[in-house]
Amino acid sequence: MDNTRLDAVLLAKKGVEKDFKAEWEWWRYLIDGKMFAALLRPSAQYDPKYAERDLLTLKCDPLYSEQLRAEYSDILPGFYTDKRNWISIRFDGAVPDELIVELCEHSYQLVLAKLTKKRQCEINELE
Repeated sequence: MDNTRLDAVLLAKKGVEKDFKAEWEWWRYLIDGKMFAALLRPSAQYDPKYAERDLLTLKCDPLYSEQLRAEYSDILPGFYTDKRNWISIRFDGAVPDELIVELCEHSYQLVLAKLTKKRQCEINELE
């Protein structure tokens, strides 16, 4: 999946904002100020499995993330995040586009569920 298509998938979700975190050099996707996805490219100084690779980092249920990492070598513990609750997907890998879209929705729903019921209703009412 290319960045343009992924950007469209992420921004199509209700209440999503995108920003660039300059000190991290990450494009972040947020719901109500809480990150659910990030596009990044770690420099060569980091672990080779992450370094110089385009990554998508997503929030993920810990048990599901273990299953995914066992099945796909291109799904890694989240780069520079809580490795239990986040995954990073290498863009140059063999993770199917359909699964990436599904994981984006999974991440979005996990973060949305942590908001107050009132805020969830407000976001769901957005056009």
